[in-house]
Amino acid sequence: MLFQVTPVTFNGKEVIILDQTKLPTEEVYLKIDNLEDLWEAIVQLRVRGAPAIGIAAGFGAALGANQIEAVDYTDFSEQFFKVTSYLATSRPTAVNLFWALNRMEKLVKENQSASVSDLKALIEKEAHDILQDDIKICKQLGENGLTLFEDGMTILTHCNAGVLATSEYGTALSPIYLGQERGIHLKVYADETRPLLQGSRLTSWELSKAGIDVTLITDNMAAMVMGQGKIDAVIVGCDRVAANGDVANKIGTYGVAILAKEHNIPFYVSCPTSTIDVETATGAEIPIEERGAEEIICGFGNQTAPSKVKTYNPAFDVTPNHLITAIITEKGVLKGNYQEEIAKLF
Repeated sequence: MLFQVTPVTFNGKEVIILDQTKLPTEEVYLKIDNLEDLWEAIVQLRVRGAPAIGIAAGFGAALGANQIEAVDYTDFSEQFFKVTSYLATSRPTAVNLFWALNRMEKLVKENQSASVSDLKALIEKEAHDILQDDIKICKQLGENGLTLFEDGMTILTHCNAGVLATSEYGTALSPIYLGQERGIHLKVYADETRPLLQGSRLTSWELSKAGIDVTLITDNMAAMVMGQGKIDAVIVGCDRVAANGDVANKIGTYGVAILAKEHNIPFYVSCPTSTIDVETATGAEIPIEERGAEEIICGFGNQTAPSKVKTYNPAFDVTPNHLITAIITEKGVLKGNYQEEIAKLF
């Protein structure tokens, strides 16, 4: 890949993350050696994006495992499951978090005869495997997504689903990066993505660093640029897909999907199959994280609303499946009856 940045790594003793709350003005890497600080980093969006959260959770499980002092499987597993349960309380919506932790728990349950030292080694290897798997999956998402685009098209995206949200390439931005490598030039309009501005702080930062033609707009400009004929397609990532194809993504995605439908613009969702939650029947059952009032009233140091005003701050919304033109996965592009197609995947 032409543009390289590493959001999450692990050296056996520390989980190292790029603090995304400091971007775009500072590139600060945090070395985290305890579970409490990693939990805080996930909650405070120092690491964010569904796949990256899953990777961080895997490394967090390995970090916690390496710090357990136990002599037998029973004692170790009891303490380890407390580690995974604690990390699972960090954020409720992105299913990759739970997918990664379940993968770690399954590994421990399947190796009851292993020594404690061997268990720790297996857990650390599994965490690195999650990272390597994500790299391969994201590239395949790019391969599959690129079949939907042509050279010279202009794409609108919401929030950040690029390198910063994954391990490499990204989900929604993977076709754009892969296209760049192959001489297929795709222009991007990036929604600002209020209230935390992941589009302006993160998406525009990484695309600019990569040399991609990117134009930043505020969220309430999307309808106008679509009406002016500037947008050929919309592509977003997501944090959870229900069994019927309803999609939870950053707040504002639902509105963008409605606008795309009104303007006859295809609306694509790109995600690994680990983001699909077949245990959740519809989007109505997806837990939606609500965040603090300060993100709206005083998000970046300047107060922009009365201190005591009531606020409602859901971090995500749900886009119903009928507004989605296609769901891009590493196993193929789903179109039509998502209920049936998702069931076939699993």
